[in-house]
This record gives sequence, C-alpha cells and structure tokens, in this order.
Amino acid sequence: MEDITAWCRENNTMNVRLWLDDTEHDPNVGDDHGFSPLHWCAKEGHLKLVEMFLSRGARVNATNMGDDIPLHLAAAHGHLEVVQMLIRHRSDVNALNEHGNSPLHYACFWGYTEIAKELINHGSLVSLANKDGDTPLDKAKPALATELHKLAVETGQELRKISFKDQSWSSKTRTKDATLSRFKGINIQDLTLQRKLAISPSGESWRGRWQNNDIVAKILNVRDCTARASRDFNEEFPKLRIFSHPNILPVLGCCNAPPQLIVITQYMPRGSLHELLHSGGGIVVDTAQAVRFAVDIAKGMQFLHSLERIIPEFHLNSYHIMIDDDLTARLNMGDAKFSFQERGRCYQPAWMSPESLLKKRGDRNWEASDMWSFAVCLWELATREIPFADLSPMECGMRIACEGLRLEIPRGTAPYLAKMIRICMNEDPGKRPRFDMIVPILEKMKR
Repeated sequence: MEDITAWCRENNTMNVRLWLDDTEHDPNVGDDHGFSPLHWCAKEGHLKLVEMFLSRGARVNATNMGDDIPLHLAAAHGHLEVVQMLIRHRSDVNALNEHGNSPLHYACFWGYTEIAKELINHGSLVSLANKDGDTPLDKAKPALATELHKLAVETGQELRKISFKDQSWSSKTRTKDATLSRFKGINIQDLTLQRKLAISPSGESWRGRWQNNDIVAKILNVRDCTARASRDFNEEFPKLRIFSHPNILPVLGCCNAPPQLIVITQYMPRGSLHELLHSGGGIVVDTAQAVRFAVDIAKGMQFLHSLERIIPEFHLNSYHIMIDDDLTARLNMGDAKFSFQERGRCYQPAWMSPESLLKKRGDRNWEASDMWSFAVCLWELATREIPFADLSPMECGMRIACEGLRLEIPRGTAPYLAKMIRICMNEDPGKRPRFDMIVPILEKMKR
C-alpha cells in the first residue's frame, strides 16, 4: 500500500499503470487513514491518474476515515479539472464529511470561484449547514457569497437553511481495509455464515461476516472433493481475484476445507440482476436504466475478453450479474465454473448459444457465445421477462440446440434495442460483433 500511495502523490504514471495492470491490485484499498489512491490523486490534482483510477474501478464516492470523498479533496485544493472529471463520473456533490462540510463548503472557504460555480451548476446546495450551522455561503467572502447566491437563485435552489443531520456511516461507501485485497486463504473458523441466500446447481450461497465485512460465501457443489480437486481449486480461484475493473465483482478469498470448498465475495444488498428484474426490489428499470446496465455488462465482458481465457469459466446470464448500491452492474466472479465441477452440465441453457450447447468445449468460439448470452440479457432488460420461463432447463436446452427455438422480440420494444439484440444474436457466430465494437454504440444510446 505504501508504494502505490507514494506513486500517486509523486504522479508516477508508469508505476501506477503497472500496478493497475495486475488484476489482483484493488484500486479501492485504503491506507491507515482510509485514503484510497483516488483520494491522493484528487488531493494532488493529478488529472491523468484520476482518470486512470476511475477507468479501472475506483469508487468515486468512497470515504476515508473523516468521511471525505475524493471530490472534497479536489475542491479543497483548487483542482478544477479534477472536480469536473469526478462530477462526470457521478460524484456526490452534496456529500458531507465528519464535520458536515460538503465540497462546496471548502471551495467557498478557500475562494475557488470557478469550482464553486461548477459545483452549484451540478446541484450542490448553498443552503446545507455543517455541524457548526454554517452554510457554504457563510464560509465565502462577501463578494463571492453574493455571486454564488445569485447563481443559486438562477438555478432554482431553495435557499432556506438545511440543518445538519448526523449521517450514519453505514450508508457510506468506505474504502476497503488492505487485508481484504491481500488476503487469499480464509480459515473456515473465522467465517460466520448467517443466512442462506440461494441454492443453485453449482452451490449454496450464504450471507455472512468475515473480519467485520459483509460477504457472500458460496459453498461449491462438488460430488467428490478429492485431493486433486482441492489442489485445482487452490490453483484456479486466484484467477478470479480481478479487482481492476468497476464492472467486475472479484473473488476476495477462499476456504479450502475438504469436503467444503468455498469462494468469498463482497455482499451486494441489491442482489442479482435477475432478482432486480423479476422479484422487485424497489428499483424501476426503465429503458434508460436498462441501457445503463447493458453498458456496464458489455464493459465487464470486454475486459474479461482482454484477458487470457481463464479457467474457471464465466458463463454470462442475469443470475451472475450483481447490482451494486449505486446501480452499477458487476459480473460476479464467484459464479465462475471450476474445472472439477460437472463439465458436461449446462446450468442455465436459456442464455447459451446454440453452438455452445452442441459443440465440445475446445471447439467453441467463446467470444461469440458470450455475445449471444449478452443478447439474451439485453432481451431480458428490454422485456422484463424470463427467457423461456415455461420450459424446464433440459427441455429449453434441447429445443434451442436441436429444434431452432429462439427468443422473439415483442412489439413495442425500443427499436434501437431490438436492432442490437438481433445483431448480437446472429445465427452465424462469425458475424456477431465483439464487445469492444458495441460498447461505443451502447454509450451513445445511454445519452
């Protein structure tokens, strides 16, 4: 941790890039005071490094021990371009630290006029009072306060003072303790399992706690946990510790305690995309939100395809996509399939391409098959329906592979989504696009 902190403060772009290229390095790890690398880059005003960390999975609203997010530090130190970039990445302009100060409080106190205007234009409230009862305008010099008051009126703000209310830290996104990223092997005695979340053919998922962290422990379904399976497990699970992308949910560690093999991931309160779409959850997934999820999924798959083809295998479907607190979709590496698990069995055939159901593992075009699976997820997002819900998995797989069973795009589906589904679900695997080709198209849809 000391090295990456020093490199961030020194603006050592080369070493930071090399550090991030190791997928096991977590850009959200915090130092002794909870400062993430992004906090340091924002504080020092290193724009290129800020951009690099945001593109590699740094959480824009992670807090340090004093509840500062990176935007607090950029605003307090006068780095306008960094402030603008953080805002573009959905930084919370009204986040309050332990003193009740928002980023606008600091911009006003230090007289950074352009930063204060930028914050107000993006929704920062001039009427938020800190613990001492002071609003940002109270912290500004008279001329600046008058100018910002006028801007707030022009933008339609309610100017009545909003009293400080103590913020529960549990609602904040803390930087991670460094042990979470460094740790690989977990002693099963240190793991507390609290509630069973799901049972699937690949294993049982439990909500639990480990070292005061909320986690999900997946107990793999392994018929015969031989010494070889235990050895293969130790060799394969580190490949799933992919911390360096915002749309990947990495495996944190494992318990290798035959007959139990357990993978550990971070707990996501919103659950999977499948749960969100088909079991409620209080989130309205309109077309705009569906496109945002599609962009996240495509970016995650693009990143996986940039890596060497890995074992365990990740099969894309809505059960294996988790939704973070900020509605970011993340591919769950804890749902990858290990080599010693049943090779010939297809757990979710409704999302699989016809050729992947017919061909041997070594004869498949994995990238093209993943694109078909993405098209099914896109259909699911567009229709809010479960693909082939009236069929059993076995019947579904047989009919897709042998009888030409295909999803129908219902009338009323947004034309641009319908067109994308058809393109990605081309019967000829060689004519399906790559994820790096469709991400820019989806990004334009999002606007």
